[in-house]
Amino acid sequence: MKKNAENIRALVIGLGRSGRAGAEALVKLGAEVDVYDGNDDVEKRQWAAGIGASASFGESPAHVDGYDMMVLSPGVPTDKPYVIQAEEAGAEIIGELELAYRYGNGRYIAITGTNGKTTTTTLVGEIFKNAGKKTEVVGNIGVAVMTRAMDVSDDTYLVTECSSFQLDTTVHFRPQVSALLNITPDHLDRHKTMENYTLAKAKIFANQSADQYFVYNADDELVAETVKNCKAMPVPFSRRKQLDFGAFVKDGNIVIRDKNVNFVVCRADQLKIPGLHNLENALAAAAIAYFAGIGVDVIASSLKSFGGVEHRIEDCGTVNGVKYINDSKGTNPDAAIKAVISFENVILIAGGYDKGASYDEFIASFEGRVKELVLMGATAPKIREAAEKAGFKNIHMVKDMKDAVETSSKIAVKGDTVLLSPACASWDMYKKFEDRGDDFRNCVKELR
Repeated sequence: MKKNAENIRALVIGLGRSGRAGAEALVKLGAEVDVYDGNDDVEKRQWAAGIGASASFGESPAHVDGYDMMVLSPGVPTDKPYVIQAEEAGAEIIGELELAYRYGNGRYIAITGTNGKTTTTTLVGEIFKNAGKKTEVVGNIGVAVMTRAMDVSDDTYLVTECSSFQLDTTVHFRPQVSALLNITPDHLDRHKTMENYTLAKAKIFANQSADQYFVYNADDELVAETVKNCKAMPVPFSRRKQLDFGAFVKDGNIVIRDKNVNFVVCRADQLKIPGLHNLENALAAAAIAYFAGIGVDVIASSLKSFGGVEHRIEDCGTVNGVKYINDSKGTNPDAAIKAVISFENVILIAGGYDKGASYDEFIASFEGRVKELVLMGATAPKIREAAEKAGFKNIHMVKDMKDAVETSSKIAVKGDTVLLSPACASWDMYKKFEDRGDDFRNCVKELR
């Protein structure tokens, strides 16, 4: 790909982590760069001046004509009027992931899915590091791809968590190994339909060729359906059935089958991370690593030592015989269901920003597990309505996290688990799910 951006005029939309990384890189590459953000403040103006970019703020950019490229931050929808106007005026619309692929270095291992992305990406990163590979873990996980891609060598692996928003604005992005973990309803406020959402996810393998690999969940019908459009070598993984090729569970062992040979990686019960969904994440990680050339022994030792990630079924300790679990990363109903079914005697804290999801299946997962439901945030009335419709009556409405944790601690008895798994995004009360999880953790500390 072209390694300089001279004679390119670019408008970068959004001055968050990825927007700033993209703008700074474009300036270094010789492009003429303008930046725009909806929220004006002194720090952003100073930053823009510091890199030599012209900045505008407000409801929309000052102008969008005359650009070769518009680089969108993941949070900016592609159907914004000014984005459409820029494209009609001749600008190419891309995101920071595509920008990093074009102008940066490294080999991409790309992972997407509605749930499990962060855990699987982190685990794959650990496997590659343990194998002695030059490795950077980047993307939706919290590190802008561009901040690493510009400085690494071509033999560095960029293990990249990809959101549907990031994939939506890719054009040439072509990872060596891609993976699609699952597809369940999410971000329908942005994508409008499940078909659009699935198409965005499927862009992860759109440019791959026959000498590359696409790891996919054979137990997920929507995911399996995408394989017919894939030119890369499809590598299935399955928790529920044994396969002729790929990664699966046999006699309690995680197994990779390749060239008619079964390679036993480790026992499934040797994983430290709890839940059937994490077994699926481990199967995916094992397949990704194996077909990227990592030895089975390194994969095995990495799987057995991996302790999970922050804010995803994270044990925050036990107070008065009650266990407190932080699953703030459960930002949609399916993710929250996976957390709920991992425990018994649950006091569940849920609610947050509404992404247009239905909560019927979420409520159905409560049976025999959730004793009390503590609701907060914008979706609290919607979730309560779904719960009451299903006959679940033990509901407590609270105003904030402190109130939620204190209420839960009063209800809980020895042997119970207080689980924060909101089934919603955090944007009604917090900037990001990490802040929500930190708040929960701090509120639990105050109980001691």
